[in-house]
Amino acid sequence: MPHQPPTIKFLGGAGTVTGSKYLVEAAGRRILLDCGLYQGLKELRLRNWQPPAFEARSLDAVVLSHAHIDHCGYLPLLVKRGFAGPVYCTPATKSLLGIVLPDAAHIQEEDAAYANRKGFSKHRPAEPLFTVDDAASALRLVVPCSYHEPFAVTDAVQCTLRRAGHILGSATVELQIVGPPPTRLVFSGDLGLGGRPMLRDPEFVTHADVLLVESTYGNRAHQVNDANMDLAKVLLQAVERGGPVIVPAFAVGRTQELIWRIRELEDAGRIPRLPVFIDSPMATNVTDVFCRHPEDHSLDMKLLMDEERCPLCCKPYQFVRTPDESRSLNDKTGTFVIIAASGMATGGRVVHHLKHWLPNPRTTVLLVGFQAAGTRGRSLLESAKYLRMHGQDIPVRAHVTVLHGLSAHAGRDELLRWLAAFKRPPKQTYVVHGEPPAAESLAAAIRNDFGWEVSVARHGQKVPLG
Repeated sequence: MPHQPPTIKFLGGAGTVTGSKYLVEAAGRRILLDCGLYQGLKELRLRNWQPPAFEARSLDAVVLSHAHIDHCGYLPLLVKRGFAGPVYCTPATKSLLGIVLPDAAHIQEEDAAYANRKGFSKHRPAEPLFTVDDAASALRLVVPCSYHEPFAVTDAVQCTLRRAGHILGSATVELQIVGPPPTRLVFSGDLGLGGRPMLRDPEFVTHADVLLVESTYGNRAHQVNDANMDLAKVLLQAVERGGPVIVPAFAVGRTQELIWRIRELEDAGRIPRLPVFIDSPMATNVTDVFCRHPEDHSLDMKLLMDEERCPLCCKPYQFVRTPDESRSLNDKTGTFVIIAASGMATGGRVVHHLKHWLPNPRTTVLLVGFQAAGTRGRSLLESAKYLRMHGQDIPVRAHVTVLHGLSAHAGRDELLRWLAAFKRPPKQTYVVHGEPPAAESLAAAIRNDFGWEVSVARHGQKVPLG
């Protein structure tokens, strides 16, 4: 039988900034690089319900870059469809998966039950995409692997993970594929901005034959600003209005950084001490996980942990766990802060808070992260007058503002700086995980700055890796 060259097929995270999935076929083996759920536009979310472009049981393994739902959230459905192989990731990612996957499944079940009670679903009855039992089955397959320690994914592929600095446990992925000729495939995952208060910076990679690079902010340079100063300004203005601050925030990463920064501002006397409610059981659990993974801690975080005064661990905030406790926040008056998932207001408890508080002109809605097309967060960012929630059009009278300095993603300049560390050009570079303008802009910059062979990956495209 003639030797078949290795290939990769772009099944998500191509032409869009969500649903990261890349199928690698090498030496008769099949590896799924990331296993993300689609979020945002309805046409994308519908892909979650469609049969995948491969037999789930035909996969030999999955390798995850990190624990955000758009990179790992399809795992329970993959297992439901028959996958039973190992899922490789860093130890911190494994810890986070134990929180985010059951939470995502619980939200699926809750949303389906709520739709059935209220009768606003087009499907009778509404069904969850996957269940808590599916998530539990997926978690039993997870195998933790440390940074910088190569491990065998299959008999033909070896993997090395390095810090990506995006969220706790996030990694770049290098696959060494046997030849002839041997091929080194590198996937950037989601790269961090660097210089964050809790996480170590992204690590450089120096060699690749084929490179997949994310482009979330491929057409935008992050503003150089003082995030604490901007956050203080928002909170002081909210105090003047006399109303609440609602913050849709990812439970993994963004919530913990907000906790860190609010405590810094309070300790420095730059803002009054405000009631802060972390209305996300998942975020509460994730905050505990942060303290248990020193391999990802920045020097600042390590020093505070050594001194036993880390603001993430001493619990100065009010962690909201039960639905009744969450609903009781609707009765509060004055200025207080509610931080709740999801970060793009696609689901979770923040949707209920927005539904209640958006009509109130004293309310401040603070957006602190990337808002994908088709999400409620993007609609708020683009000054929507109404927001569709639970079958109703809710008027937006609240003051909506954006805090740019908290991005967990590298901007255009940081992406190019990371690429500049390669000692020789990859034979081929594919730009992935970005909306089309961002992906095209980054590809053009790579051609102009480095002269590399680069193209923007297309959904469903299959290319050789040899």
